[in-house]
Amino acid sequence: MKVSFFIRDLAVGGSQRQLAVLAAALARRGHDVAVIVLYADGALEALLGTSGVRVLSIGKSSRWHAFAPLARLRRLFLSERPDLVYAFLPTQTTLAALLLPPRLKTKLVFGLRAGGVQLDQYDALNALTYWSEAWLSRRADLAIANARAVRADAIKRGLPADRIAVIMNGIDADAMRSDADAGRAMRAAWGLSDKHFIIGCAARLDPMKDHANLLQAAASFARENSDARFVCVGDGPAGYRLRLTTLAESLGLADQVVWVREVRDMKAAYNAFDIATLSSAFGEGFPNMVGEAMACGVPVAATDVGDVRLITGELGEVVPPKNPDLLCAAWRRLRQRIAQDPGLRNNARERVVTNYSLETMVRRAEGALSQLIAGRPAQEIAREYA
Repeated sequence: MKVSFFIRDLAVGGSQRQLAVLAAALARRGHDVAVIVLYADGALEALLGTSGVRVLSIGKSSRWHAFAPLARLRRLFLSERPDLVYAFLPTQTTLAALLLPPRLKTKLVFGLRAGGVQLDQYDALNALTYWSEAWLSRRADLAIANARAVRADAIKRGLPADRIAVIMNGIDADAMRSDADAGRAMRAAWGLSDKHFIIGCAARLDPMKDHANLLQAAASFARENSDARFVCVGDGPAGYRLRLTTLAESLGLADQVVWVREVRDMKAAYNAFDIATLSSAFGEGFPNMVGEAMACGVPVAATDVGDVRLITGELGEVVPPKNPDLLCAAWRRLRQRIAQDPGLRNNARERVVTNYSLETMVRRAEGALSQLIAGRPAQEIAREYA
């Protein structure tokens, strides 16, 4: 296959990581793979390594720098002439649907990565691309959702149900594994020790992730557990970050919360956590953080968004979103379970290795894409990859 992936950038993020590992794996299997980005020099470009994947930037410099880069994008489609364009996220699916010349006979795949997005939390341009993805979905030959919840949401938005396949994210269990020494070193870097009970969240600072819910739960948990510390790994807009740090201070958490903008070694970060937590209010599909933490043997307490309940099974604690009292209670229960069941950590890892391996994701994606290029009807592919 000659495949062109298309995404905003390869900065650190769940969708970017999944695209990068899939692109590299397909290239290593002998396919001709390129990744087209709006913005170059993302940190995750390093994941492509020596795989042979070509990174092609259309050279956007800002949000409103549009005309010349989009003209370059159309010329790039014409010069590359891929068998298939696989666009991730609404802005890129919209642009690909509008700018991919029909005469090329190139197959177009929409990569759907989020469900139930609350558009009132974002600006008009984000809302427009989210809805335009549905409007333009007839232009796509196939859509691939990374979670069952994402597929259900896409159908509600008007995407054709009979052309939506489901291919769950894959977790690299070789890279994400238990490593107590790395965890201790990361704790030390954060100014924490083995005496602390760490509840950690690895998520960008975004309304979707609802860090306010986490902080309110943390205030209650800290009153009961003087050894508790809360580590938030992720960055976001300066104004939103200030709102969250101000909230933490108002809740008396200034000395209990550690804000970490970036971590290069996420395996070490997960291993530093006693509990990994996701406090999202909406918009999730398959949260990589949940699978990666479990692969490292770290139990998860999370809100019931996307496919979280399916991923964790009986090995975690899942509670409704936007309820800090219930999230605090989940942490309390999980701390007790960890103390009582030494096998919980190994069982969490085994669940991910068995059900959500990177190899399974790559194999299923390769199969679906190659069949589409070969001319198999999208409806049959969607039924097979349900």
